[in-house]
Amino acid sequence: MSKSEQKNKSEQKNKKAPLAARLARATVTVTADAVSGVLTTALKVVGSVILSLILAGLLFTLIFAYYVKSSLAPTLSISLEDYQLSESGAIYYQDAAGIWQELAMLPADQDRIWVEYEDIPWYMEKAVVAIEDKRFYEHKGVDWYRTAGAFVHMFAQMDNNFGGSTITQQLIKNLTGHDDVTVQRKLAEIFSALELEKNYDKQEIMLWYLNAVYFGEGCYGVQTAAHTYFGKDVKDLTLAQAAAIVGITNLPTKYDPFYDEQANKERQETILREMYQQGYIDYDTYIDAVNEDIASTFVRSPGEMKKQEIYSYYTEVVISDVITDLMNEKQISRETARHLLYNSGYKIYCCLDPNIQAIVDSVYTDPEQIPYTWGSKQQLQSSIVIMEPHTGKIVALCGGVGEKNANFALNRVYSQRAPGSSFKPISAYGPAVELYGMTPNTLVDDDEKMHLRGTSWYPHNDDYSHQGVITILEALTSSLNTVAAQIVDKLGPETCYHYLQDKLGVTSLVPDDASYAPMALGQLTNGITTREMAQAFSSFANDGIFTYSRTYTLVTDSHGNVVLDNQPRTIVAFSPNTAHVMTYMLQCAARWGTGYEAWIGNMPVAGKTGTSESSYDRWFVGVTPYYSCAIWTGYDTPERINVNGNPASQLFKKIMQPIHEGLPWQDFTWPYIGGDNRMFGNLEEKKEEQERKKKEEEERKKQEEEAKQQAEAEAAAG
Repeated sequence: MSKSEQKNKSEQKNKKAPLAARLARATVTVTADAVSGVLTTALKVVGSVILSLILAGLLFTLIFAYYVKSSLAPTLSISLEDYQLSESGAIYYQDAAGIWQELAMLPADQDRIWVEYEDIPWYMEKAVVAIEDKRFYEHKGVDWYRTAGAFVHMFAQMDNNFGGSTITQQLIKNLTGHDDVTVQRKLAEIFSALELEKNYDKQEIMLWYLNAVYFGEGCYGVQTAAHTYFGKDVKDLTLAQAAAIVGITNLPTKYDPFYDEQANKERQETILREMYQQGYIDYDTYIDAVNEDIASTFVRSPGEMKKQEIYSYYTEVVISDVITDLMNEKQISRETARHLLYNSGYKIYCCLDPNIQAIVDSVYTDPEQIPYTWGSKQQLQSSIVIMEPHTGKIVALCGGVGEKNANFALNRVYSQRAPGSSFKPISAYGPAVELYGMTPNTLVDDDEKMHLRGTSWYPHNDDYSHQGVITILEALTSSLNTVAAQIVDKLGPETCYHYLQDKLGVTSLVPDDASYAPMALGQLTNGITTREMAQAFSSFANDGIFTYSRTYTLVTDSHGNVVLDNQPRTIVAFSPNTAHVMTYMLQCAARWGTGYEAWIGNMPVAGKTGTSESSYDRWFVGVTPYYSCAIWTGYDTPERINVNGNPASQLFKKIMQPIHEGLPWQDFTWPYIGGDNRMFGNLEEKKEEQERKKKEEEERKKQEEEAKQQAEAEAAAG
């Protein structure tokens, strides 16, 4: 069959084919074309979406970069040196071996004691790393695995609890105080952590972290935590104890052992297990630490209230002195100075002598040791200050009788009370010896009809008697008010007033005190403190050199830099011989005069009693070759003291006698005494006439007594 015939035959068959088949073939052709078109369109859409995402990503990156630069950049650069952690201070005293011991802590707003890296046990650092940031040594400030997980969790749970913070990030949060839960804060923290680790190594970051973080119970840093929970330095903690402390940081309100000991134990074991699993400790060490009984080593039991540290009176005076000196040194307010003292990690080296203070405390904390009084419902109170005349160091003091149970309540060391006749040596006798050459042998007339030049006022003596012409030594020994008034009259009250202020460091005076009664009898407007009296009398035992009293010698910051160097400050108050004349006369007053109850026997005492108007206040102020001591006694609400003798003199002996036991005997320097310098005129003839009449009176009484005895003998014989 020819090709033409075959073609014709085929066409004929096609023409005869069913319509449905032809339609099916056409449909297949159309569908293939449609699918091809859809795929092409889909690919175009996907491409457009990808391109849009890329463009959006680039745009987001540009916007984010601008945001970081404009909003976050100012907060990203962190220098540890710019952050001054508030750090608790401390007061130290020197023991008998010359070793400085802690007297008191001065807790900061954030109670913290800085500790150096070498004093932190290695296992405390590893405990922190194991539980808080296991990739701490590998990452550069941010653990991207944990951060990514934290962001996934955030979006999955639709909350803002980011988590995932490294030790570096936690440090930044502690330093800046920024703990608000926002994306901006988290981003700033992340970039700050990256920046911080460019400038500081892991050791520096760990050191700051362990000194910065909060460990419950108001304590910040591992050193304070070690003291708070275990009563020891961090360097002395065991592994088990260190893990217990590290466990608190996650949630102090839950893991504080003083709140929930069991929760703390469980957390501690989790940390120890992590340390073992991460290879920081071996199995035996792990088991031993888990089994260690740390509950018995906590300083107190769960639920037991924390005892407030009650400062001693001495500590309170040290604190006040340092604050005052900071104000003057830095020209700042008292509140600013106080903030510096409590938050700068200052170390204060005080002048306390613990042995002398113990003797004082043994008397003052026991009311039974205080002289008995009657007629009042009040406890007889007292204050005492003991200082070294040559150095000005206050070695002991006390501001009240009985147990001290509050901080910065009434400290009677600051109380201003009328000194009575104990004031006379510094207001009248000492200046007169210095300025007028008055001697112990100067004659003065104790005459009830005496008239003063500058006033119509004239006092009476305590017993209302008068002794006529006597020596100044006799007048001082007998504490005659009339003679003190005559001395002030010669000097002038203003001279006495300024001498006290300019030469003897008295600051309690007011202008109204520049008058006769205040200067002659110690009837001061506001009174005077025991500290002022002790330091004024110290000039008598120091060859006339007045030395300001001081409770501390040095203040340094936490790095050992000197903040305050409190060297002795002195004034030439009297010539050496004036001082020697005064100690000579005051020895007589303390040995045979009104101060006889203060004589201690094992060391010379030069001192003077004092009684204020209506016997509201009783004083004794005295010096030995070693110490100057001022004691006041009285009631907080002034009323008459009914007592046998002088309670201040009795306390002086009770305290100063044991203080001087074992000390080498020393004498005061013997003075050039001199004769009557006729400061009060020529009284020799009157003195001679007085002596003649006295002898005649004594002879008359003798004859009368002999006659009486003879008459009695004759009567008995008859």
